[in-house]
Amino acid sequence: MAKRDYYATLEVARDASADDLKKAFRKLAMKYHPDRNPGDKQAEARFKDLNEAYDVLKDDNKRAAYDRYGHAAFEQGGGFPGGGFEFTAGGGIGDIFDQMFGDFMGGRGGGGRQRTRAGADVQTQVEIDLTQAFAGAKVQVRVPTRVGCEACKGTGSADGQRAADTCTTCNGQGKVRAQQGFFVIERACPTCGGAGRVIRNPCRICHGAGTLQRERALQVTIPPGVEDGTRIRLQGEGEAGGQGAPNGDLYVHVAIRQHELFHREAAHVFIEVPLRMTQAALGDTIDVPVIDGTREKVKIPAGTQTGAQFRLRGKGFSVLRSTARGDMVVQAKVETPHNLTRRQRELLEEFESEASGQARSSPEHEGFFAKMKEFFEGRD
Repeated sequence: MAKRDYYATLEVARDASADDLKKAFRKLAMKYHPDRNPGDKQAEARFKDLNEAYDVLKDDNKRAAYDRYGHAAFEQGGGFPGGGFEFTAGGGIGDIFDQMFGDFMGGRGGGGRQRTRAGADVQTQVEIDLTQAFAGAKVQVRVPTRVGCEACKGTGSADGQRAADTCTTCNGQGKVRAQQGFFVIERACPTCGGAGRVIRNPCRICHGAGTLQRERALQVTIPPGVEDGTRIRLQGEGEAGGQGAPNGDLYVHVAIRQHELFHREAAHVFIEVPLRMTQAALGDTIDVPVIDGTREKVKIPAGTQTGAQFRLRGKGFSVLRSTARGDMVVQAKVETPHNLTRRQRELLEEFESEASGQARSSPEHEGFFAKMKEFFEGRD
């Protein structure tokens, strides 16, 4: 079955920016994550496809290769100059191609022995709330990945001793070459898969691969002050490397849910506090919640207007890799009363009657209508 286009998988245009790719991946990965779709094989397959597509397109070099050659750029023996292929033509195209994709084949290394490939990197996503982002947290993630085969201890050999013979196809080089006109095409050896050796007595469980497909449960430590979109790397927690090769890494993308009270801007925390009209007019002292779970008293001066801000120093987020702390900003929002009783209405009407004859009791109101009067007089 033909693979789906990576851009279509992430539901983005081919000219999508790095930020667009990241946003699309996070949105879809959250939707199809196995934790949100337990037992749904289609969602699990979709999640793997998303990881594969994003892993290629987030890398400028891999993306350039994919845009030019499609999936063939990363397939062994596909007949295109990608994945395990290198072109050598007088040191020109071959050198450029090797600089771009040398990591796929372990580098040419002057024709030396092919390096054993490490396990693939794996990506997943966790969603936390704002208070967890503030204080830090330990969260569990479940990751579909490849793990070392216990039967052969990851060696791929039935006796667990990594008993292997030098590959006779490539003579231990891990790659073979073929002349095609002006070019010499070099690709991974089809017999040993680039390892340079062949397992003498393959394990019956993993069939010599040294790894098996499994789901792992891992605990991830989220540091205090983490920001939305942060990527945490867990070294060696990715896919197991076949036949004793080192493991890949696990990359955990952190998404932060919106909070019902607080919102965050960099290291600062903002909270909007509704004030009764009388509190704002007469002044008051109120209790406000702080992101760390405590309370702080804030003095509201008489005559406070909507939008006024009161800053609590050092009550915001920790700044990663720093001892600095952000602030918490309390924003006032004056609430107009409604559902008035008859007595309340009478009192307000009495207040309005007295205020209308009092100069500068509502300076912004008076100033606005004075400017409006000048505006229309200038047009008469």
